[in-house]
Amino acid sequence: MMTRIVSLAMLTVIAASTVSGQGTDLSFLLTAAERTGFDETTRYDEVMAFVEVAAAQHPDLHLTHFGYSLEGRKLPLVVFGDVADASPEAVLATDRLRIFVQANIHAGEVCGKEALLMLIRSLASGEHAEWADSAVVMLAPIYNADGNERVNLFNRPRQNGPFGGMGQRPNAQGLDLNRDHTKLRSPEAQSLIRLMNDYDPHVMVDLHTTNGTRHGYHLTYSPSLNPNTDPAIDSLLRQDLLPAVRQAVSERSGWDTYYYGNLPFRRGDPGWYTFDHRPRFNNNYIGLRDRVAILSEAYAYASFEERILASLYFVNAIVDYAVEHRDVIESTIASAEERSMPGLEQGLQFKPFRNAESTEIRMGVVEQRVNPYSGAPYFARTDSTWFQPLPEFGAFEATETSFIPDYYIVEPRAAGSVGGMLDRHGIAFSQYDLDSSQETLVFVVDSTQASQRAFQQINERTVWGTWENRQMTIEEGSLLVPTAGNKARLAFYLLEPRSDDGLVNWALMDDWIEPGEDFPVYRLVKGQIDSP
Repeated sequence: MMTRIVSLAMLTVIAASTVSGQGTDLSFLLTAAERTGFDETTRYDEVMAFVEVAAAQHPDLHLTHFGYSLEGRKLPLVVFGDVADASPEAVLATDRLRIFVQANIHAGEVCGKEALLMLIRSLASGEHAEWADSAVVMLAPIYNADGNERVNLFNRPRQNGPFGGMGQRPNAQGLDLNRDHTKLRSPEAQSLIRLMNDYDPHVMVDLHTTNGTRHGYHLTYSPSLNPNTDPAIDSLLRQDLLPAVRQAVSERSGWDTYYYGNLPFRRGDPGWYTFDHRPRFNNNYIGLRDRVAILSEAYAYASFEERILASLYFVNAIVDYAVEHRDVIESTIASAEERSMPGLEQGLQFKPFRNAESTEIRMGVVEQRVNPYSGAPYFARTDSTWFQPLPEFGAFEATETSFIPDYYIVEPRAAGSVGGMLDRHGIAFSQYDLDSSQETLVFVVDSTQASQRAFQQINERTVWGTWENRQMTIEEGSLLVPTAGNKARLAFYLLEPRSDDGLVNWALMDDWIEPGEDFPVYRLVKGQIDSP
């Protein structure tokens, strides 16, 4: 009944509103957080009604969806820009910089969702009109739509609101969507990667809330953490974009931000540790696609309102910077795509790297309080902050490396499974239509081990073995995977048997892993390929 009342009210507003886009008054259009004094978060039906109303107010706002959740909910996408419509064809037809921002990948971390709704309302009101001159901004406010609807007062109970409850971390399958970018087991992740393939954003931002370290920042952030990321893209983020955004947020709010980190709760060495390098995580995956990736983590013990505003200011500052430095971003990406990949050394296994001997980290004080509705304890930050010198482990280094060949060859016995995964990731390949004898590098499996405990419903696998030079007959029906273009690093990570986050790791090659046997993916190097 409530959904029907909201929808009827929204339709009335749409009918009565202007669509000039010039200073439209949308003060009536409130998120659930704003409407309830920041006690509640916006539910799925409210999100859909909100974006429908907002999109109707401005000619440069277009509403579509980029897929469906497991339970059949549309995943909304709001496109802002000087485009004919929200389709990939219309967006790619422009010469604009493409920026994509998503929220709610973890549906208990809802400040990004509320922030994007507020930003969509601002765009519908005529604000940020200058962005459309240089960019197309795509906003996905509620990625984990099913998890969003599993509201419970005891989800993330230590977090400082919303006290009326929030959704759960995983999707309806029980999968963490921010661990699903390489294996693609969820319909949501498959839809998201399809969006990346179809719209090909230059800049992508993923909005979260931190999990517990008691620091003094309102928001922490991270670029792609995988060392295989193109160094020019990494440099652009660490030396230019992120410092500029940090300054912009500080000038607007007086709040400090910094690189994401945690104190070593279970580590022996003190320090400020970032999280993980593997491309199962959104920002690391995007980096391997030669795109600009930014993770945002609003501070869990700041108030819900401040977390929303910090996320909003952070996104605004990123888009402002990207629009102003559009040429630099586009040229950096273009140079990464044009860089010769064959022969390039890349990492397979990694460990944390101390990138600063001592960094002044802003720490903070929290006090324990009680949720007035559930009685559960939570933590709230106080204004007491200080700086503590800590070694910073904000990067990773490879402990095992290999090189990118000119081509990978996938045997027919594995072609269906591997080809399906490559296609989902947007990695190009062709099929041999004749037998051909080639000098190859073949990985012979020595031993293999599956984890005793399942992670994300899979027992992860590790293999050991050696590469051998061998004359092989490439059979008709084999797949030829060239390592050119902006996905060579990703293809390497997926196909290499020793990769710590590839197809082998996620047990997707178990049918062809046997000690003493050949791995069904070979390497071909320059000068050894006869095109089929």
